[in-house]
Amino acid sequence: MTDDVLVVHGGTPLEGRIRVRGAKNLVSKAMVAALLGDSPSRLFDVPKIRDVEVVRGLLGLHGVKVTDGAEDGELVFDPANVESASTDQINVHAGSSRIPILFCGPLLHRLGHAFIPDLGGCHIGPRPIDFHLQALREFGATVDKRPEGLHLSAPNGLHGTKFALPYPSVGATEQVLLTAVMAEGVTELRNAAVEPEIIDLICILQKMGAIIKVHTDRVIEIQGVPKLHGYTHRPIPDRIEAASWAAAALATRGHVEVLGAQQADMMTFLNVFRSVGGEYEVTDARAPKLGDPGQEGGIRFWHPGGELNAVALETDVHPGFMTDWQQPLVVALTQARGLSIVHETVYEQRLGYTEALNSMGANIQVYRDCLGGTPCRFGRRNFKHSAVIAGPSKLHAADLVIPDLRAGFSHLIAALAAEGTSRVYGVDLINRGYEDFEAKLADLGAHAERP
Repeated sequence: MTDDVLVVHGGTPLEGRIRVRGAKNLVSKAMVAALLGDSPSRLFDVPKIRDVEVVRGLLGLHGVKVTDGAEDGELVFDPANVESASTDQINVHAGSSRIPILFCGPLLHRLGHAFIPDLGGCHIGPRPIDFHLQALREFGATVDKRPEGLHLSAPNGLHGTKFALPYPSVGATEQVLLTAVMAEGVTELRNAAVEPEIIDLICILQKMGAIIKVHTDRVIEIQGVPKLHGYTHRPIPDRIEAASWAAAALATRGHVEVLGAQQADMMTFLNVFRSVGGEYEVTDARAPKLGDPGQEGGIRFWHPGGELNAVALETDVHPGFMTDWQQPLVVALTQARGLSIVHETVYEQRLGYTEALNSMGANIQVYRDCLGGTPCRFGRRNFKHSAVIAGPSKLHAADLVIPDLRAGFSHLIAALAAEGTSRVYGVDLINRGYEDFEAKLADLGAHAERP
């Protein structure tokens, strides 16, 4: 583990400009969608992160030719020779990502069968795939659970169905979309997730020839079509990464401009950021013209000085406050005067990272009760899913071990905000979702290096 550590010298405000590319939570799904086409697809602004590498490897194993395009961050997918991959080959990727489950529908359409290895991802709760499997069975798939993974087949093809999710799961909604677009007949999905990344995936599928209607009240209707073609698409920017750098600017009393960040997809975060006492300015993009080079839009985030304000917030599905926004922001809330309350309603085991913050001098208590305005599905169960943060607290350096992606970035922010030198272990996990984060730290004036 000695080569998987970052030495962080804290106490320096982050100052400067960085850029975010396509959203991690969309790009990998767009790559899977390329399997459905009968002609090549082109995807731009793809970040160099580990999840992209995993999906690229899985596509290659299934005969999809993936090449780099002419533009930096451009990938081209040629699905002309989709084929089965051996169990041993696929198992090389077992445990490295949760994306393989989304290969089910496209592989069933293209090959009539699919194998899915053991799934990985961050350990923030059980995150069961029951919703996925139930939906696939509704379409007519048979699922055979074996020690090495899941074997799926569709002996009678896939057919449209009516399906209601017990919870608006993003992954299960993506599963239904990727399966329904070529299933015979009409599919109606109720209680669907409607995150911006979901809508962007629908845009991609519509470009490919799909017929998808997004109704009110989380209802999505998909008319199956017999074939789809390739797409050309530039994805929405990563709103999680943008918010993470915003929280880092606030926690370190700095000033960070995030090029590529879009206001519309971050409205809920921006409201909370301003309530806490942070400031931001939205810069609209300007197209180049004669005598004017134009400019890329983005959002500038900064700490205006003075004290920050305590807030009460609940995480929720879109359009609520994202669960992936809370960990970085909580570090900034340790510097706010008063008692802040965070009620986590999406993942039941997502507050374990606060122990490390307490070891650095933070004052955070976690509770099993629903401390937000409304009871949630974890309220009568034995999960510590609410946090009370008392501040301001002076953070000091510590040795930290990263437990998962978003918590890892929060630990990194805490190390940057703390006095002294911290050692952050397991830092390579951050590469799963943050492109070139060490280079971006350097661009923002942070003092951090590998030992």
